[in-house]
Amino acid sequence: MPRIAPEIFRQRLLIEGYYARPAVDEEVIRAYFDTITAGLGLRTYGDPIVHKTSGQGRPENEGYDAFVPLIDSGIYVCAWSGPRFASVILYTCAAFDEAEAVAITRRFFEIDEYSTASF
Repeated sequence: MPRIAPEIFRQRLLIEGYYARPAVDEEVIRAYFDTITAGLGLRTYGDPIVHKTSGQGRPENEGYDAFVPLIDSGIYVCAWSGPRFASVILYTCAAFDEAEAVAITRRFFEIDEYSTASF
């Protein structure tokens, strides 16, 4: 991916994996946002927005889409209920420890098999 606008600092991290956590719902996702922001020292300026697909799409895509705004951008979570798969994107204009972000996310969702990408 070409690096355009180098004068604007951006750090982006995608974390994906199959989770073993027994249940992922709105309350759990809100708790994740609290955990990841506290663990990385990121500050929010609004409440998380969490949507449940509630039968609106294909059954295999049932789950949650969520976003929390950060002072320096935001964090997005998509959690599929059936396959128990999570996709997290951290997008910030402030530096954060990527290894710690991965560790926090893996511990919280109980993820063994995972993949990450920085861009």
